[in-house]
Amino acid sequence: MHICLFDIDGTLLSSGGAGKAAMEAALESVFAVTRSSGGVPFSGRTDRAITQDLFHFHGIEWSVANWERFLAAYLGHLPGCLANHQGQVLPGIAKLLEDIRGRDRFALGLLTGNVRDGARLKLGHYGLFDYFAFGGFGDHHMDRNDVAQEALAVIHSQFNGASDIRSIWVIGDTPLDIRCARAIGAQAIAVATGTHSLEELADERPDLLVPDFSDAGPLLAMWTK
Repeated sequence: MHICLFDIDGTLLSSGGAGKAAMEAALESVFAVTRSSGGVPFSGRTDRAITQDLFHFHGIEWSVANWERFLAAYLGHLPGCLANHQGQVLPGIAKLLEDIRGRDRFALGLLTGNVRDGARLKLGHYGLFDYFAFGGFGDHHMDRNDVAQEALAVIHSQFNGASDIRSIWVIGDTPLDIRCARAIGAQAIAVATGTHSLEELADERPDLLVPDFSDAGPLLAMWTK
C-alpha cells in the first residue's frame, strides 16, 4: 500500500495569507499588540513554533494558558480571514487527489505544521477536507520532524503495523518537508508551488521534484511501477 502524506500550505493550497492574518488578528484581540509578525518565518514550520516566536517578538509569556487563549482566537478569526483573502487550490491538486482516491491500495493523509482544527478549516474552505482520513499535526510539536513521527505512529496504528516504510511518501513544498520525510525513512516528493525555488528544493535531494502538479504523470508513474 502507498501512503501519501500531504503538506497543506504551499502544497495543496495557497490561502492568500489568511493563516498569517488570523494569527496577527489573534495577537491583537487577545494580547492588545499590533498586527505584526516581526519577520518571524512561517514556511514549513509548526503553528506552535511560529506562535512561540511571535510571543517572543511581542514580549508575551509563553505558557500553556496563553497558547490556549491564542489558539482559540486564531481558530475564531481563521474562517473570516479565509473568506476575505484570495487563495486557491494549487495547480493539478484537485485532479491528483481524485486520481489517488480512485486507486486501490492507496491511502491519503496529512503531515502538516497546522494545528488539527486549523487544517480542518483551511481544507474545508477549499473543499479538500474529505480526502484525508489521518495524519500528523502541529498542535503539540515545535519541530516538524516530531510531527512526522506522530504521523508515522498513526499509520502504524491505523494499518496495524503492516505498512512498508518505503511506501510512505511525504509531499511538500519546503526543505523542512523533505527533511522530515528523511527523519522517518519515508520517500520525499517536493513541489515548487510554495516560497522555495526548484534549486533550493533540489539541494535537499528529494526522490521526485516537480514545478507543480499540473502534470501528475511522473508522480503517478513512480507509484505504479
